Amino acid sequence: MTAPARTGPLTGIRVLEIGSIGPGPFCAMLLADLGADVLRVDRAAGGGLVGPNADHRTELMHRGRRSMALDLKHPDGAGVVLDLIETADVLIEGFRPGVAERLGIGPDACHERNPRLVYGRMTGYGQDGPMAQAVGHDINYVALSGVLGMIGREGQPPTTPLSLVGDFGGGGLTLAMGILAALVERQSSGLGQTIDAAMVDGAATLATAFFGFSQTGAWSPERGTNLVDGGAPFYDTYECADGGWLSIGPLEPPFYAAMLGVLGLDGEDLPAQYDRSGWPTLRERFATTIRTRTRDEWAAAADGIECCVSPVLTVDEVADHPHLKARGTFVEHEGLVQPAPSPRFDRTPAHLDRQPPLPGEHTEEALGDWGIGADRVAALIADGVVGRADGGGAAGGGSADAGPTSDAPAVARTEVAS
Repeated sequence: MTAPARTGPLTGIRVLEIGSIGPGPFCAMLLADLGADVLRVDRAAGGGLVGPNADHRTELMHRGRRSMALDLKHPDGAGVVLDLIETADVLIEGFRPGVAERLGIGPDACHERNPRLVYGRMTGYGQDGPMAQAVGHDINYVALSGVLGMIGREGQPPTTPLSLVGDFGGGGLTLAMGILAALVERQSSGLGQTIDAAMVDGAATLATAFFGFSQTGAWSPERGTNLVDGGAPFYDTYECADGGWLSIGPLEPPFYAAMLGVLGLDGEDLPAQYDRSGWPTLRERFATTIRTRTRDEWAAAADGIECCVSPVLTVDEVADHPHLKARGTFVEHEGLVQPAPSPRFDRTPAHLDRQPPLPGEHTEEALGDWGIGADRVAALIADGVVGRADGGGAAGGGSADAGPTSDAPAVARTEVAS
């Protein structure tokens, strides 16, 4: 089936993604979702996926792009990347600082071939500083940024916030923003530039407001005692009669009064909303009341009322929620339910086209589209420089360390093992 013509706002932008895990693929996914032509350079040995999902077809962050397999340690490997760079707008890499340079595809080498290239670098700790070469993963970067210490229940250890704050928000999303900014600046200067995106920096940026609050007395350093960290009884989640969960968040007095009405507590003599000495009483009363009905019964009672009450949906429920269904927040594509591209654009709407590729699935097709002649592609395959998903060439038999993650330490960190 022929993929529909791309219409997103980044249509016409070419992105070369050096295969990685975590923030790099997320950044590339965002760009692909918005219409960019993204070519993922997978390692010759088969893509290097690690973790709970080793099925390339269901690796949703790889959606929307093509894949070629390349042995970057082959003497001719760097030359292939540099040739592709000549027609690229963006390169994304997630190596340990200095590795791209040693492989021959660092910023200087790439900008020599294409001065307009936007070169995006994704690491945990940044390109310089005492910890630039240290290993780590999302939890380490979020911990060092000061953000992890703010998240959790009172008297309990810090709670790990999935990989949202480091890998995806502070990492991939921040790098995508930097790339877009550099592309805008290029319109006036005519030149590309190198972006140093570090997850520890991005995580800190996400928490800017809370660093401000903590210096004005508006935020307690004790986890779980503040307004929006679960400390306030009216900004929290509560278990329902069926084991489901209900979220309440009526910070403003009118919404709070409406919530009390939904819970049937508006006639009770309760402590004032912002009287902290009364918060334990409010929490106990809310918990006891909410346990008397099921989650969906509470959701129905709150429907249409401005009370900031919502059910906590599970991942297998979201696609059927009336609001999310009406907006198309989740879509089914190639048999997989997944979030649709966001944000929305009225003139240049984005859409999903390509399913996550197998490593090397599009090697010949993509190289041809990017200006590499058929004879040279055949020679590269014969020499084991590039490969195909069907087992031909390097993709079917490269050594385990033949790809872009070959300089990873035994204990890999996100931006190296990616």
